[in-house]
Amino acid sequence: MTMRMVPLIGAALLLAACGPLVQLGGNAPAPDALLTLRSAAPPPDYDGPTALADTLGIAVPDVPAELQTLRLPVQVTDATVQYLAGASWSEQPNRQFQRLLADTLAGAGVPVLDTRGGSIAPARQLTGHLREFGLDVRSNPVVRVRYDAQLAGPRGAGTVALKSFVVEEPASSDQPGAVAAALNRAANRLAGEVAAWVKG
Repeated sequence: MTMRMVPLIGAALLLAACGPLVQLGGNAPAPDALLTLRSAAPPPDYDGPTALADTLGIAVPDVPAELQTLRLPVQVTDATVQYLAGASWSEQPNRQFQRLLADTLAGAGVPVLDTRGGSIAPARQLTGHLREFGLDVRSNPVVRVRYDAQLAGPRGAGTVALKSFVVEEPASSDQPGAVAAALNRAANRLAGEVAAWVKG
C-alpha cells in the first residue's frame, strides 16, 4: 500500500461514519396511506389454449406532464392545476390504469397478453392517452377520467379504431381517500365501456 492511498482510505472511512449523504425519498414525512386502483371485476384464471388471433395487448397510456407524478392533480381554474395535499399514489396512475384495463378486459372475456416480455405479439394492440385523471373543483367537485383510445390490429384491415371515453363521478369530499375512491369508481366504469367497445 502506498503512502498516497492512506489519506484516501481515511477520508472514505470518515464519510462513511457521517452516514448517507443522500436521503432516499427526501425529507418529507411519509404519507398516512398510499392510493391505489383496483378492478371491480378481477380477471378469471388462465384456463386452456386461446387463439392468437383473439389476443390483445394493452400499452401503458401516455399522460400529460401533470400526471407524470405520484401526486393527485386538482383543476382549480381553466389554466391552473394544484395537487391535493396528503394524496400520494402507490404508483403512477397511468400504470395502475393500464392494469385495471387489463383486468377488466380479461374479466369480460378478452384474452389479454402481458407484452412486457415481448415473446408473443398480440393480434391487436390497445394504446391511448390518459388525458385527465384527477379532481375538478371549478364548479361542483367531480373527479374526471378521460382516455383517448386507439385500437389497431388485423380485424381493422389496415385501419385504426379511435374513440374517446370520459367518465365523471361526484366527489363527496376533498379528502384523499374519498377522491381516490371516486376515481376508482370512475376508472372502473370507463374500463367497462372500453371493454364493450373492444368486444364490439
